[in-house]
Amino acid sequence: MSFNLRAAVFSVLAGASLLTSGCASLPASEANSELLVAPVLPDYKLEVTLAKLNEILARAELTTEQRARFHYDRGVIYDSVGLRILARIDFHQALKLQPNLADAYNFLGIYYTQEGEFESAYEAFDAVLELSPEYDYAFLNRGIALYYGERKQLAAKDMESFYLKDESDGYRALWLYLIEYELSPQEALARLQFNRTRLDDNAWATVLVDYYLGAVDESRVFAMAKSGLTHPKEYAERLCETYFYLAKVAAEQGDKDKAADYLRLALATNIYDFVEHRYARMELALLEQTPEPVQQTAN
Repeated sequence: MSFNLRAAVFSVLAGASLLTSGCASLPASEANSELLVAPVLPDYKLEVTLAKLNEILARAELTTEQRARFHYDRGVIYDSVGLRILARIDFHQALKLQPNLADAYNFLGIYYTQEGEFESAYEAFDAVLELSPEYDYAFLNRGIALYYGERKQLAAKDMESFYLKDESDGYRALWLYLIEYELSPQEALARLQFNRTRLDDNAWATVLVDYYLGAVDESRVFAMAKSGLTHPKEYAERLCETYFYLAKVAAEQGDKDKAADYLRLALATNIYDFVEHRYARMELALLEQTPEPVQQTAN
Protein backbone atom coordinates (compact mmCIF):
# COMPACT_ATOMS: atom_id res chain seq x y z
CA MET A 1 0.00 0.00 0.00
CA SER A 2 1.37 3.47 -0.83
CA PHE A 3 1.60 6.41 1.54
CA ASN A 4 -1.49 7.79 -0.19
CA LEU A 5 -3.58 5.57 2.06
CA ARG A 6 -2.69 7.75 5.02
CA ALA A 7 -3.67 10.78 2.97
CA ALA A 8 -6.98 9.11 2.13
CA VAL A 9 -8.01 8.96 5.77
CA PHE A 10 -6.34 12.23 6.76
CA SER A 11 -9.54 14.24 6.42
CA VAL A 12 -11.22 11.91 8.90
CA LEU A 13 -8.31 12.13 11.32
CA ALA A 14 -8.02 15.89 11.04
CA GLY A 15 -11.65 16.29 12.02
CA ALA A 16 -11.45 13.97 14.99
CA SER A 17 -10.92 16.75 17.50
CA LEU A 18 -14.20 18.30 16.40
CA LEU A 19 -16.10 15.06 16.75
CA THR A 20 -15.63 14.66 20.48
CA SER A 21 -17.84 17.02 22.39
CA GLY A 22 -17.13 17.85 25.97
CA CYS A 23 -19.73 19.24 28.32
CA ALA A 24 -21.95 22.15 27.52
CA SER A 25 -21.62 24.23 30.68
CA LEU A 26 -23.33 27.27 32.06
CA PRO A 27 -21.63 30.21 33.79
CA ALA A 28 -22.12 31.01 37.44
CA SER A 29 -25.56 32.12 38.48
CA GLU A 30 -25.40 35.49 40.16
CA ALA A 31 -28.22 34.37 42.44
CA ASN A 32 -26.55 31.39 44.05
CA SER A 33 -23.14 31.00 42.33
CA GLU A 34 -24.18 27.51 41.24
CA LEU A 35 -22.41 26.14 38.17
CA LEU A 36 -24.07 23.48 36.08
CA VAL A 37 -22.74 21.04 33.50
CA ALA A 38 -24.67 18.93 30.98
CA PRO A 39 -22.68 16.05 29.46
CA VAL A 40 -22.69 15.59 25.69
CA LEU A 41 -22.04 12.18 24.14
CA PRO A 42 -19.15 11.73 21.68
CA ASP A 43 -20.04 11.79 18.01
CA TYR A 44 -20.36 8.35 16.43
CA LYS A 45 -18.02 9.45 13.65
CA LEU A 46 -15.14 9.22 16.07
CA GLU A 47 -15.77 5.50 16.47
CA VAL A 48 -15.82 5.18 12.69
CA THR A 49 -12.44 6.94 12.53
CA LEU A 50 -10.93 4.55 15.06
CA ALA A 51 -12.42 1.56 13.23
CA LYS A 52 -10.77 2.71 9.99
CA LEU A 53 -7.42 3.09 11.71
CA ASN A 54 -7.74 -0.33 13.37
CA GLU A 55 -8.49 -1.92 10.00
CA ILE A 56 -5.55 -0.17 8.33
CA LEU A 57 -3.14 -1.23 11.06
CA ALA A 58 -4.45 -4.81 11.05
CA ARG A 59 -4.70 -5.44 7.31
CA ALA A 60 -2.85 -2.91 5.21
CA GLU A 61 0.67 -3.42 3.95
CA LEU A 62 2.52 -0.49 5.44
CA THR A 63 6.10 0.62 5.56
CA THR A 64 7.66 0.93 9.00
CA GLU A 65 7.34 4.71 8.86
CA GLN A 66 3.71 4.54 7.76
CA ARG A 67 2.83 2.11 10.54
CA ALA A 68 4.53 4.33 13.10
CA ARG A 69 2.56 7.36 11.93
CA PHE A 70 -0.75 5.49 12.02
CA HIS A 71 -0.04 4.31 15.57
CA TYR A 72 0.75 7.90 16.47
CA ASP A 73 -2.44 9.20 14.79
CA ARG A 74 -4.56 6.65 16.64
CA GLY A 75 -2.82 7.55 19.88
CA VAL A 76 -3.72 11.20 19.37
CA ILE A 77 -7.39 10.29 18.96
CA TYR A 78 -7.32 8.05 22.03
CA ASP A 79 -5.75 10.92 23.96
CA SER A 80 -8.43 13.36 22.81
CA VAL A 81 -11.15 11.19 24.38
CA GLY A 82 -9.29 10.45 27.59
CA LEU A 83 -8.20 6.88 26.78
CA ARG A 84 -4.74 7.53 28.08
CA ILE A 85 -3.57 3.93 28.50
CA LEU A 86 -4.48 3.04 24.91
CA ALA A 87 -2.86 6.25 23.70
CA ARG A 88 0.29 5.48 25.65
CA ILE A 89 0.50 2.00 24.13
CA ASP A 90 0.23 3.47 20.64
CA PHE A 91 2.86 6.14 21.30
CA HIS A 92 5.28 3.53 22.64
CA GLN A 93 4.61 1.36 19.58
CA ALA A 94 5.19 4.32 17.29
CA LEU A 95 8.55 4.97 18.93
CA LYS A 96 9.59 1.34 18.60
CA LEU A 97 9.00 1.66 14.87
CA GLN A 98 10.30 5.21 14.48
CA PRO A 99 12.54 6.23 17.40
CA ASN A 100 12.96 9.80 16.17
CA LEU A 101 9.25 10.70 16.45
CA ALA A 102 9.43 13.80 18.63
CA ASP A 103 5.66 14.20 18.91
CA ALA A 104 5.31 10.80 20.59
CA TYR A 105 7.98 11.66 23.17
CA ASN A 106 6.10 14.87 23.90
CA PHE A 107 2.88 12.99 24.69
CA LEU A 108 4.70 10.48 26.87
CA GLY A 109 6.33 13.32 28.77
CA ILE A 110 2.90 14.78 29.48
CA TYR A 111 1.68 11.43 30.79
CA TYR A 112 4.72 11.02 33.02
CA THR A 113 4.05 14.49 34.42
CA GLN A 114 0.42 13.66 35.15
CA GLU A 115 1.55 10.51 36.97
CA GLY A 116 4.17 12.36 39.01
CA GLU A 117 7.06 10.53 37.32
CA PHE A 118 9.00 13.74 36.85
CA GLU A 119 12.44 12.36 36.03
CA SER A 120 10.95 10.29 33.21
CA ALA A 121 9.04 13.37 32.05
CA TYR A 122 12.23 15.44 31.92
CA GLU A 123 13.96 12.73 29.90
CA ALA A 124 11.06 12.55 27.44
CA PHE A 125 11.01 16.30 26.87
CA ASP A 126 14.80 16.37 26.62
CA ALA A 127 14.45 13.80 23.83
CA VAL A 128 11.91 16.02 22.06
CA LEU A 129 14.25 19.00 22.14
CA GLU A 130 17.23 16.92 21.07
CA LEU A 131 15.28 15.74 18.03
CA SER A 132 13.61 19.08 17.37
CA PRO A 133 15.30 22.01 19.17
CA GLU A 134 12.62 24.52 18.08
CA TYR A 135 9.68 22.42 19.33
CA ASP A 136 7.76 25.20 21.13
CA TYR A 137 5.47 23.09 23.25
CA ALA A 138 8.26 20.93 24.62
CA PHE A 139 9.39 24.05 26.51
CA LEU A 140 5.86 24.54 27.83
CA ASN A 141 5.41 20.92 28.82
CA ARG A 142 8.87 20.54 30.37
CA GLY A 143 8.31 23.82 32.20
CA ILE A 144 5.06 22.46 33.61
CA ALA A 145 6.76 19.22 34.63
CA LEU A 146 9.49 21.19 36.41
CA TYR A 147 6.82 23.37 38.05
CA TYR A 148 4.96 20.40 39.52
CA GLY A 149 8.27 18.71 40.26
CA GLU A 150 9.18 21.63 42.56
CA ARG A 151 12.03 22.87 40.37
CA LYS A 152 10.64 26.36 39.97
CA GLN A 153 13.77 28.17 38.78
CA LEU A 154 14.26 25.74 35.91
CA ALA A 155 10.53 25.85 35.20
CA ALA A 156 10.69 29.64 34.88
CA LYS A 157 13.59 29.36 32.45
CA ASP A 158 11.69 26.97 30.19
CA MET A 159 8.52 29.04 30.36
CA GLU A 160 10.51 32.13 29.51
CA SER A 161 11.77 30.35 26.38
CA PHE A 162 8.23 29.33 25.50
CA TYR A 163 6.87 32.84 26.04
CA LEU A 164 9.56 34.57 23.99
CA LYS A 165 8.70 32.47 20.95
CA ASP A 166 5.34 34.29 20.72
CA GLU A 167 4.85 37.27 23.01
CA SER A 168 1.42 37.96 21.49
CA ASP A 169 0.02 34.71 22.98
CA GLY A 170 -1.97 35.35 26.15
CA TYR A 171 -1.71 31.74 27.29
CA ARG A 172 2.07 31.97 27.24
CA ALA A 173 1.90 35.15 29.31
CA LEU A 174 -0.41 33.41 31.80
CA TRP A 175 1.80 30.34 32.27
CA LEU A 176 4.86 32.50 32.67
CA TYR A 177 3.00 34.43 35.36
CA LEU A 178 1.84 31.27 37.16
CA ILE A 179 5.40 29.98 37.44
CA GLU A 180 7.04 33.32 38.21
CA TYR A 181 4.39 33.90 40.89
CA GLU A 182 5.92 31.02 42.84
CA LEU A 183 9.25 32.86 42.86
CA SER A 184 8.08 36.45 43.40
CA PRO A 185 4.38 37.38 43.31
CA GLN A 186 5.04 41.11 42.99
CA GLU A 187 7.52 40.77 40.14
CA ALA A 188 5.30 38.24 38.38
CA LEU A 189 2.35 40.63 38.49
CA ALA A 190 4.43 43.55 37.27
CA ARG A 191 5.71 41.51 34.36
CA LEU A 192 2.21 40.31 33.47
CA GLN A 193 1.07 43.93 33.39
CA PHE A 194 3.87 44.72 30.96
CA ASN A 195 3.24 41.61 28.86
CA ARG A 196 -0.43 42.60 28.60
CA THR A 197 0.62 45.52 26.38
CA ARG A 198 1.71 43.01 23.73
CA LEU A 199 -1.64 41.21 23.54
CA ASP A 200 -4.54 41.65 21.17
CA ASP A 201 -7.42 43.32 23.02
CA ASN A 202 -9.91 41.17 21.10
CA ALA A 203 -8.30 37.79 21.80
CA TRP A 204 -10.07 35.41 24.20
CA ALA A 205 -6.88 34.66 26.14
CA THR A 206 -6.51 38.38 26.83
CA VAL A 207 -9.76 38.26 28.81
CA LEU A 208 -8.16 35.71 31.14
CA VAL A 209 -5.05 37.86 31.51
CA ASP A 210 -7.26 40.87 32.31
CA TYR A 211 -8.95 38.83 35.04
CA TYR A 212 -5.58 38.15 36.64
CA LEU A 213 -4.82 41.86 36.47
CA GLY A 214 -8.14 42.76 38.10
CA ALA A 215 -9.43 44.56 35.00
CA VAL A 216 -12.50 42.29 34.67
CA ASP A 217 -14.48 40.21 37.15
CA GLU A 218 -15.65 36.61 36.99
CA SER A 219 -19.07 37.40 35.55
CA ARG A 220 -17.40 39.30 32.70
CA VAL A 221 -15.09 36.37 31.97
CA PHE A 222 -18.01 33.97 31.75
CA ALA A 223 -19.95 36.41 29.57
CA MET A 224 -17.00 36.82 27.19
CA ALA A 225 -16.56 33.06 26.98
CA LYS A 226 -19.76 32.96 24.91
CA SER A 227 -18.67 35.74 22.56
CA GLY A 228 -17.25 35.25 19.07
CA LEU A 229 -17.46 31.46 19.01
CA THR A 230 -16.39 29.84 15.74
CA HIS A 231 -17.12 26.13 16.22
CA PRO A 232 -19.50 24.02 18.37
CA LYS A 233 -16.86 22.78 20.80
CA GLU A 234 -15.28 26.16 21.46
CA TYR A 235 -17.55 27.20 24.33
CA ALA A 236 -16.73 24.07 26.30
CA GLU A 237 -13.04 24.62 25.56
CA ARG A 238 -13.20 28.17 26.86
CA LEU A 239 -15.00 27.06 29.98
CA CYS A 240 -12.35 24.42 30.63
CA GLU A 241 -9.73 27.17 30.49
CA THR A 242 -11.81 29.59 32.55
CA TYR A 243 -12.45 27.11 35.34
CA PHE A 244 -8.77 26.20 35.56
CA TYR A 245 -7.38 29.74 35.62
CA LEU A 246 -10.07 30.99 38.02
CA ALA A 247 -9.26 28.04 40.25
CA LYS A 248 -5.60 29.08 40.35
CA VAL A 249 -6.60 32.57 41.50
CA ALA A 250 -8.95 31.16 44.13
CA ALA A 251 -6.15 28.93 45.41
CA GLU A 252 -3.78 31.92 45.58
CA GLN A 253 -6.42 33.73 47.66
CA GLY A 254 -6.74 30.77 50.04
CA ASP A 255 -10.27 29.78 48.97
CA LYS A 256 -9.68 26.04 48.65
CA ASP A 257 -13.35 25.11 48.31
CA LYS A 258 -13.92 27.49 45.43
CA ALA A 259 -10.71 26.41 43.73
CA ALA A 260 -11.67 22.74 44.07
CA ASP A 261 -15.14 23.38 42.65
CA TYR A 262 -13.69 25.12 39.61
CA LEU A 263 -11.13 22.37 39.05
CA ARG A 264 -13.84 19.71 39.14
CA LEU A 265 -15.79 21.72 36.58
CA ALA A 266 -12.72 21.92 34.37
CA LEU A 267 -12.50 18.13 34.51
CA ALA A 268 -16.23 17.85 33.79
CA THR A 269 -15.81 19.56 30.41
CA ASN A 270 -14.04 16.44 29.10
CA ILE A 271 -11.69 18.56 26.98
CA TYR A 272 -9.02 15.96 27.60
CA ASP A 273 -6.39 17.33 25.24
CA PHE A 274 -6.29 20.82 26.77
CA VAL A 275 -3.42 21.57 29.11
CA GLU A 276 -5.91 22.99 31.63
CA HIS A 277 -7.81 19.69 31.74
CA ARG A 278 -4.61 17.63 31.86
CA TYR A 279 -3.41 19.28 35.06
CA ALA A 280 -6.68 20.07 36.85
CA ARG A 281 -6.50 16.74 38.68
CA MET A 282 -2.94 17.47 39.82
CA GLU A 283 -4.09 20.84 41.10
CA LEU A 284 -6.86 19.13 43.05
CA ALA A 285 -4.31 16.80 44.64
CA LEU A 286 -2.14 19.76 45.60
CA LEU A 287 -5.12 21.49 47.20
CA GLU A 288 -5.76 18.43 49.33
CA GLN A 289 -2.15 18.52 50.53
CA THR A 290 -2.33 22.21 51.45
CA PRO A 291 -2.77 22.59 55.23
CA GLU A 292 -5.75 24.56 56.47
CA PRO A 293 -4.86 27.98 57.91
CA VAL A 294 -4.43 27.99 61.67
CA GLN A 295 -7.17 29.97 63.38
CA GLN A 296 -6.02 32.24 66.17
CA THR A 297 -7.94 31.97 69.40
CA ALA A 298 -8.48 34.90 71.71
CA ASN A 299 -6.63 34.82 75.04
